[in-house]
Amino acid sequence: MCYTQNRFNALISACVMSLLATAGWSQSLTWLGTLPGGCCSWAHGVSADGAVVVGWAEDDAWLWRAFRWENGVRQDLGDLGGNQSWAYGVSADGAVVVGWAWNAAGFYRAFRWTASGGMQDLGTLGGVRSEAYAVSADGAVVVGWAWNAAGFYRAFRWTASGGMQDLGTLGGDYSAAYGVSADGSVVVGVALNAAGDWHAFRWTASGGMQDLGTLGGDYSAAYGVSADGSVVVGESVDRAFRWTASRGMEDLNTTYASLLTNGSVLWGAYAISPDGRYIAGYGRNAATRRWEAFLLDTGFPRRGDVDRNGCVDDADLLQVLFAFGGNGYRNEDLNWDGTVDDADLLEVLFNFGSGC
Repeated sequence: MCYTQNRFNALISACVMSLLATAGWSQSLTWLGTLPGGCCSWAHGVSADGAVVVGWAEDDAWLWRAFRWENGVRQDLGDLGGNQSWAYGVSADGAVVVGWAWNAAGFYRAFRWTASGGMQDLGTLGGVRSEAYAVSADGAVVVGWAWNAAGFYRAFRWTASGGMQDLGTLGGDYSAAYGVSADGSVVVGVALNAAGDWHAFRWTASGGMQDLGTLGGDYSAAYGVSADGSVVVGESVDRAFRWTASRGMEDLNTTYASLLTNGSVLWGAYAISPDGRYIAGYGRNAATRRWEAFLLDTGFPRRGDVDRNGCVDDADLLQVLFAFGGNGYRNEDLNWDGTVDDADLLEVLFNFGSGC
């Protein structure tokens, strides 16, 4: 009875708060800058709420260093015994970062980083090199590529219990995985096909690799995927793209042309937030005349819009209430922490009425 009454009170509070909500949503583009003395930076991963971005930046010694950016502060994540590293993926809450770093022998090795444990070397598929590019929402599944014993590099899916799994190719000898869904079940990347062309792929355990095509020409690569595996981002013929089953590939420079001033160009989209709202990558910033990391806020879905219809209303509130206490990454889990709880309910309440 108490539970029901509390949820009823929450619904009443939402109705009151709707009077204060605004109707529109905002779009923005943030350039993250570079290290002092460095020429450039790239962003490759973004947390669920857009607060944490990871990537790499050149320092004043011309060395590449993996970074974790939050609230304007950039943290160097170190290395595995060498002097260079790149960060490519970050978990939903921003706590787990993956990428590659040189080891003491001078080989690139895939790593998984946490604040408490530092960098962990994930090994290979029998060769000497590996690189990690993405991690699942909870930080448990890592994907990338690794050399096998025959000297070919192959897309892999890694878990602590199972180690590295070879995901195969599109008919050629090589492949690389760059993105993974929230639960680790959908993997995206690029693979060589039988004709010798590199094409973006989407992989599932039941369906294997699906060729996603191109924007024209013979090249594409997929770098990021939404939480449910339905939205894929990447690059094709020097353009950032977004792919869905219903719309295929679309050029982000065309879709968000109003945000690009004085000839700025989005060259590659490397990561997408779990809900598909935030896209991170690199491009040409015309204002500074250099390549820079970018964070694109597409403005949709609105915060708290569980059913993705553009309106935060009773339907969204009820979806959270009915799923309350449940586990697993789903639309009702608005902060993508693996549990539908008070934080998700408050997200709806604070934004109730937006867009309606």
